[in-house]
Amino acid sequence: MGSLLSYSGLSTKIRAMQRRLIDIPQFQEISQMTSVPQVVAYLKKQPGFEKLWADLDENTLHRGEIEHLLTHTIYQNFTRIYHFSNPKQRTFLALYFKRYEISIMKDCLRKIFDHREATLDLSIFKEFFDRHSQLNISKLTASGTIEEFINNLKDTEYYAPLSRILNSPKEQPLLFDYGMALDQYYFAQIWKVKDKLFKSVDLKEMTQAYGRKFDMLNLSWIYRSKKYYQMSHAEIYALLIPVRFKLHKEEITALVEANDMDEFGKLLAQTYYGRTLDDMTPENLENEYNYVLRSILEVEARRNPHSVAIIYSYLYHKEHEVDRLTTAVECVRYGVPPQETMEHIMKN
Repeated sequence: MGSLLSYSGLSTKIRAMQRRLIDIPQFQEISQMTSVPQVVAYLKKQPGFEKLWADLDENTLHRGEIEHLLTHTIYQNFTRIYHFSNPKQRTFLALYFKRYEISIMKDCLRKIFDHREATLDLSIFKEFFDRHSQLNISKLTASGTIEEFINNLKDTEYYAPLSRILNSPKEQPLLFDYGMALDQYYFAQIWKVKDKLFKSVDLKEMTQAYGRKFDMLNLSWIYRSKKYYQMSHAEIYALLIPVRFKLHKEEITALVEANDMDEFGKLLAQTYYGRTLDDMTPENLENEYNYVLRSILEVEARRNPHSVAIIYSYLYHKEHEVDRLTTAVECVRYGVPPQETMEHIMKN
């Protein structure tokens, strides 16, 4: 009864927000459009965007601004859920929010590694991050070197993992190294604190969702590292999230040290995911990762609508809506045929 009472109002709110997400028929309409302003004008009339974008002039927006505006709708909806949540629900949202901090930091890191002279303009997100985060967006976006960037994180939890990369024996760490350090830190933190933050149904759902997510990410990283980058065993082990859910240590070792892709495929087929997923092949790992996470969240949100699953499921689908819209805008911009545009959209 306590869970029902604590989640009933929030569940109603989120279900209303879910109905405003762009669906497949609407994406098909967008794929037929011939200009980016036409796409923006269309979105301005949709329930999920009309209040947020009412004052925009679609004819003056450039590509970067549209991408930021789309991302901003995620943050705006996150804030709506946060304001409607009780302290227990905000515990999950605070943990989830770290993925947005990491996304912002990766944008800043890309600017530094690309040697872009212009300051990265993320000012549209400043109010949101000032409210929810310790990150100083202004300082981070103005950072010109990796040393300056990390120094500007000194009073945050991200300083230590990034400092270790900066000061590691490896000569000139790459953008990839810093991005992986952030991801690994975030994932390890989730697994470390979940038992303290969640109880009962919420704990079970978080364990299922994140456990399978981390397993699938590790499988994908092992595959890509061997297939495309010919990385050493030690380098692959260093990439992996230090969490095992349905994968055994011996299976991970065998996959990392497989002699070739044929052996990797045979070993993958013997894992829990290879036995339970019909289309589980090395080449289809990314699609299966998306399928596994989406399926878990949708099933749990239906089975337990008065639980943390309803929050996680909505945010997952909202982020994928934005990914698909970003893809759609790019396809329309370059005149990609509608059928091909839909193929790109459906891959997200």
